[in-house]
Amino acid sequence: MKILLDENLPVRLKTNFGINHDVYTIRDMGWLGIKNGALMKLIIMNDFEIFVTSDSNLQYQQNIAKFPFIIVVLKTVINKYKNLHPLIKILLSVLENPPLEKVIIISKFNKG
Repeated sequence: MKILLDENLPVRLKTNFGINHDVYTIRDMGWLGIKNGALMKLIIMNDFEIFVTSDSNLQYQQNIAKFPFIIVVLKTVINKYKNLHPLIKILLSVLENPPLEKVIIISKFNKG
């Protein structure tokens, strides 16, 4: 799968997806600072299948029903690599049988 990591996520997360996925960051694509509406168009134009973010408001700010990709929201108490990387394992298991939902929320609310 072709996956894009939002700029609000640690770049190191890219290494947690293994070799079966093509994972890019916003920085890799040269899209730093691009606002959500324009970013969604770029995601579509570049054939990304999954957009991973920690922005839980995105689903309320955009008309996600029209997007041909899945938005994955990673939610933790602190948006740091040590808190987020365990969620990637959960995400990968979800992607083995992709759901029909356009938004997947994966959360962990303890600090460890």
